[in-house]
Amino acid sequence: MTSLPILAVLPDLLDALRSTSNAVLVAPPGAGKTTAVAPALIEEDWCGGEVLLLSPRRLAARAAAERMAALAGEPVGRTFGYATRMDSKRSAATRVTVLTEGIFIARIQADPELAGVSAVLFDEVHERSLDSDFGLALARDAQGALRPDLRLLAMSATLDGARFSALMGDAPVFESEGRSHPLELRHLGRAAETRIEDSVAAAIRRALGEAEGGVLAFLPGVAEIERTAERLEGVKGVRLHRLHGSMEPAAQRAAIAPEPDGARKLVLATSIAETSLTLDGIRIVVDSGLARRPRYDRAAGVTRLVTERASQAAVTQRAGRAGRQGPGVAYRLWEAAATAGLPRFDPPEMLEADLSALVLDCALWGVADPRALGWLDPPPEAAVAEARARLAVLDALGEDGRPTDHGRAIAKLPLPPRLAHMLLRAGEMGLAHVAAEVAVLLGERGLGGNDPDVEVRLRRWRSERGRRAEAGRALARRWARSLPLPFRGEGGEEGEYESQSQLAFQARPLSLRRFAAPPSPLKGRGLDAAAICLALAFPDRLSRRRDASGENWASVGGRGYRLDPASSLARSEWLAVAEVQGAASGARILSAASIDAATVETLFASRIEARRTLAFDAKTGSVEARRERRLGAIRLSSGPDADADPEAVAARLVEGVREHGLDLLPWGEAAEALRVRARYAGEAALEDAALIDRLGEWLPPLVAGKRRLGDVDPAALRQALENLLGWPALQRIEQRAPARFTSPAGTSHAIDYAADGGPRVELRVQALFGLAEHPVLGDGTPLVLSLTSPAGRPIQTTRDLPGFWAGGWAAVAKEMRGRYPRHPWPDDPASAAATVRTKNADARRARSG
Repeated sequence: MTSLPILAVLPDLLDALRSTSNAVLVAPPGAGKTTAVAPALIEEDWCGGEVLLLSPRRLAARAAAERMAALAGEPVGRTFGYATRMDSKRSAATRVTVLTEGIFIARIQADPELAGVSAVLFDEVHERSLDSDFGLALARDAQGALRPDLRLLAMSATLDGARFSALMGDAPVFESEGRSHPLELRHLGRAAETRIEDSVAAAIRRALGEAEGGVLAFLPGVAEIERTAERLEGVKGVRLHRLHGSMEPAAQRAAIAPEPDGARKLVLATSIAETSLTLDGIRIVVDSGLARRPRYDRAAGVTRLVTERASQAAVTQRAGRAGRQGPGVAYRLWEAAATAGLPRFDPPEMLEADLSALVLDCALWGVADPRALGWLDPPPEAAVAEARARLAVLDALGEDGRPTDHGRAIAKLPLPPRLAHMLLRAGEMGLAHVAAEVAVLLGERGLGGNDPDVEVRLRRWRSERGRRAEAGRALARRWARSLPLPFRGEGGEEGEYESQSQLAFQARPLSLRRFAAPPSPLKGRGLDAAAICLALAFPDRLSRRRDASGENWASVGGRGYRLDPASSLARSEWLAVAEVQGAASGARILSAASIDAATVETLFASRIEARRTLAFDAKTGSVEARRERRLGAIRLSSGPDADADPEAVAARLVEGVREHGLDLLPWGEAAEALRVRARYAGEAALEDAALIDRLGEWLPPLVAGKRRLGDVDPAALRQALENLLGWPALQRIEQRAPARFTSPAGTSHAIDYAADGGPRVELRVQALFGLAEHPVLGDGTPLVLSLTSPAGRPIQTTRDLPGFWAGGWAAVAKEMRGRYPRHPWPDDPASAAATVRTKNADARRARSG
């Protein structure tokens, strides 16, 4: 202790805390802040209570408590203890408790005054975990409102001291020097195509030959650690250890402690070894330059692990591991110039995490908007809104945003909201123990192996031996026993159920009783018990197979998932999915359990919707009516709906025309002609835009009782158009654009207003005999006359009939007399009698008349 660099600034820090409530301590790795500050505080006169030291990891919490106890010559759990989710050692005599940040949040929520606590130390706050930021925000709020005497100290090796000082009321900042052991950096680089475990193994072999002391290698995850260990089999003169969060505590301690026989140590570790720990004998660091971090995909609603480049702060921390106990060397698998391109710090978890637990905890704290608390980086508004929506689905928040009784029960459990909800609801069904096991299994990687089938992992874990497996089972039992299960006895008195199975048969609907299984680890596994629990926790991930191979799955939440077709789960029809990883377009299922369709329908009976759907087909212009039952985005069943509401069908036909256009209607020639005439006459009421705008006024009566637009009567369409126009408009159209032209011979001919060159009428030339002036429309526009022979063949098109009579007629008449000698072809047609009959027919008509 006497050589720790922190001792140089510790007197000034202690002096400041005698007169002020908050302080900031910046001290490099190895300075001794984690193990020296708390023991010094409990000797102060103002510190009559407990000191809480927050650690970001369980391993670091245990190690810090054990180190302080060893320095005091005591067993851990006396003056110095620890409390983590899976393990704790403390007693009534404990003055310093090292606890994880999540445990602290639960404690301050239960006791906002932190009765009996004199100081809270936030270690490694530079990591900016969500729980660390939130814990500090709650402690500051409690300090301001309830405990002005409470001391708060933020500590880190790479802390932005100025920002934390401002957050904590301009608290004084103290900076400690680190150990002055020389540290050499050697940049080896790495080919992009080389697997990371090959590069790390090669660097370790090189380091063992070039430098003295133990080796600590940083890799992104457990899989890379195992593959690197395989490549180092047979390396002589070293004792290899693995160090990550899912290991047994005994194995973790062995990786940290000195080798009892003085052997050379080789530790393959994740980022868990970056801070808070001193590994005895380590003088060499091999850094892959990679880190695996959780990233919350808000679009997909899942948190996925992403391998990315470590930050400058992280690689500095890693290199410092080599110089804690003497001169060291750090081998880096990137070029020296690339260091400047690394991100400066790891991003705050607040900005990229699922905030469900945070929003619920804030509501319980009495803060409706989490952004009202003091933060270095406030929670994003969109993330808060999404969390509120999820909590509402879990019945944790009411419509007013306040926590429900169920939400309060969720918050009392040291679990994420989804898992806490699962434990409570499963408890109501007699499956509390199974749900507790599933919660532990999902929270503790490696228990029961890594099979994607949760049922398989459960069976394996139940037979596993070892401290970690036993601790997990004990934790599951504690969680299952912690559930409050009120009931009323025969006399109406309140009490508690003696067992989960008693609740199962007295407090549940009959339809759910078949799920009731005794809460024993040896029973209750044949009725989809684990799958039921998963479905309760992740109802949006409940999925049904989409193909015969079992590779593609559709979820209730609307997302598509993928599964290895070789997996035993691929043969299931339904899966209760727990963990997924990957992009929103097709995430991979990491863990799930098979669940049968009957269980799904019983479990989510209240969420299954019976729908009557009306689908409009633009190709056929028809509406297909179907009945269907849906669970979220999954259609459970469907069939034709012969009893569809006629009004709804008619409305869907109208909307189909609105969406796809008026061309779907069977207009008929008369209606089409009227629309063209109206356009020519300048009446806009029958234009497409106007008809669509008034669609609900004129079309519904025409489609009433029909399922196809093709069944609409064209004559009814024409009448509907006339009704829209009204009598005055119809008269204007008739005046400006009459429908027909009557010839001097008394024949009537339709006028084509859509013809090229203007309104046109086609008729036999003899019908115009006796007409000396060219016919015009109401607006003075001359009609285009398309003149034909008695056989209907075109002979002339003209806009000047008198000119035609005087000019081209003679040649036409000469030709026509040869072709049609039985018809009259006068030399002066303007003064001749109009006729469409032969000369003989006219003579007979004259004699009979």
